Amino acid sequence: MQSSKIYGLVGYPLGHSFSPLMHNAAFGKLNISGEYRLFSKQPEELESFLLRMDDENIWGLNVTIPYKETILSFNQIELDNSAPYAKEIQAINTIVKKGESLKGFNTDVAGFLRHLNKLNFNPINKRVAILGAGGAGKAVAYAVAKKGISQIAIFDIDKDKAESVSLMLRVLFPKLDISIVDEIEQLDMINKDLLINATPIGLTSEDPCLIEEGMLHEDLFVYDLIYNPSPTKLLSLAKNKGLRCSDGLGMLVYQGAFSFIYFTGTLVPYAKIVEVMWGAIDRELGNK
Repeated sequence: MQSSKIYGLVGYPLGHSFSPLMHNAAFGKLNISGEYRLFSKQPEELESFLLRMDDENIWGLNVTIPYKETILSFNQIELDNSAPYAKEIQAINTIVKKGESLKGFNTDVAGFLRHLNKLNFNPINKRVAILGAGGAGKAVAYAVAKKGISQIAIFDIDKDKAESVSLMLRVLFPKLDISIVDEIEQLDMINKDLLINATPIGLTSEDPCLIEEGMLHEDLFVYDLIYNPSPTKLLSLAKNKGLRCSDGLGMLVYQGAFSFIYFTGTLVPYAKIVEVMWGAIDRELGNK
């Protein structure tokens, strides 16, 4: 009897992830053979792990911090022609084995936009500040630019990363007002409509809050991609001020459902997969 195909999440660290919970729920509920695992790999382990995918019966992977960009240097990964987001932003979060090759996709963009829509936030003509210019920062910056924001300001402690995102946006969206700042205080939050945290700062209770209370204003929407723990210090600050805000749990589910379809090729409707994944998470959170 052939063992179930293995899928999983590769990154470092991974202790916070809900991905196995929701993907395994989908495999079980939808009667699709498969198992989803966590693969916590340090940078020096990544290439050898990818080379062993066949031996380990791994058919697909999600990719998270810190590998969404660097994993593209692995020669066996091809950016699928049906996945323009991945080609345009040069960052992937999904890998699928197809024949003898590995195809790379980006479901973060679609997942983030779907969540913003569910939250009734329309990016058109809005002004956005983004913390973080890694793979996730690239995806959300591209997403809101594609939906018609008028202005974007980006901060990353690694200014080269921020400049790289800026260059991508200037090429793809030449009319967009883009600025790269040296300090968080220069994001000019008083004149922004949306603040997005796309950094890993907030994953541990010891992490500081990157934003001071005085930077927030009553019309600002605060979105933190971190969903566990939740609320982060940033979201707690926003909630205490009565601001509209959200963690990234919705983005996780919506992008995860897209990834599940890429993994399995299932014809099960997207909405059904989302329903199953949300149900698994709701039960988990309800038991805590």
